Amino acid sequence: MALIPCAPMFISDFDYELPDELIAQYPAADRRGSRLLELGDGITDRIFSEFPGLLRPGDLLVFNDTRVIKARLAATKETGGRAEILVERVQGERTVLAHIRASKSPKPGGRMLLANNVVVDVLGREGELFTLKFSVDVMPFLEAYGDVPLPPYLGREADASDDSRYQTVYAKDPGAVAAPTAGLHFDEAMLAETLDAGARHAWVTLHVGAGTFQSLREENIHENRLHSERVEVSAACCAAVNETKQAGGRVIAIGTTSVRAIECASTGGSIQPFDGETDMFILPGYEFRAVDAMLTNFHLPQSSLLMLVAAFSGKERVINAYRHAVREKYRFFSYGDAMFLTPEAKA
Repeated sequence: MALIPCAPMFISDFDYELPDELIAQYPAADRRGSRLLELGDGITDRIFSEFPGLLRPGDLLVFNDTRVIKARLAATKETGGRAEILVERVQGERTVLAHIRASKSPKPGGRMLLANNVVVDVLGREGELFTLKFSVDVMPFLEAYGDVPLPPYLGREADASDDSRYQTVYAKDPGAVAAPTAGLHFDEAMLAETLDAGARHAWVTLHVGAGTFQSLREENIHENRLHSERVEVSAACCAAVNETKQAGGRVIAIGTTSVRAIECASTGGSIQPFDGETDMFILPGYEFRAVDAMLTNFHLPQSSLLMLVAAFSGKERVINAYRHAVREKYRFFSYGDAMFLTPEAKA
């Protein structure tokens, strides 16, 4: 579902200059050790351990409990050439949708060989994705032989520390190939501190796909379509959101994935349980129905996630905050620092 405002917009409208050295290659030593930029009435520089102090009694924090799978696999084609498989979605015990990177794409009917003599058959192709069938059950094999699928802009191989740090402490439901990175800042003690501040917790599941890192191809934003992701918003989460709204509290989404999940479940005007696919594209002009504030990391220039944040807090306001973050040498992207945003004031 693409939500398109009336005024034309272009990818170049959402650009900013970012020195390479500000792209965080590794996480902070401690999960709560990042910085926190608060974008409210103005811009305030904080540290993440101050986050519970920004909460009010009655607030509801909505977390995405997806779990990152070890989705990256090295493969050898029948011809002897090397290939890399990035599992996008596990469809059954032995079948997946996946990206394949190779000098020449395999054809349906082809085979690849993985570690431990596991065979993968190429069943077909759906656009950029391939349907693959493994000779063993997929999930145990990925856990044993796969690598953590770090974002491509890091330009490095995953190491042992990424197994835990590219995963939230509350990760539960396996299926994501990218972490909901705003949640990486929370340790168990921080979660408890938010409860002590009078907030409540609710949970959604959105399995983040590799498409989250893909660039938009068309300069006119309206001509782009986003990748689809699997979402589950439970009746319990909906009840918590409704109770919070009725009591005058704020619904605070922890990450853009939580925003996307809650808002796609609210397209009928009120939040309802949802279990299915969403390709929701949130752009400036979108009227948020459920989310009152959000915590998120800094996003890539010209990305759909930056556009979502701009829709929530105002494009000029957000770009100015990013420029401030660059001047103050915040750390950017998945392993970087965080922002706490409230909506742009209505004119």
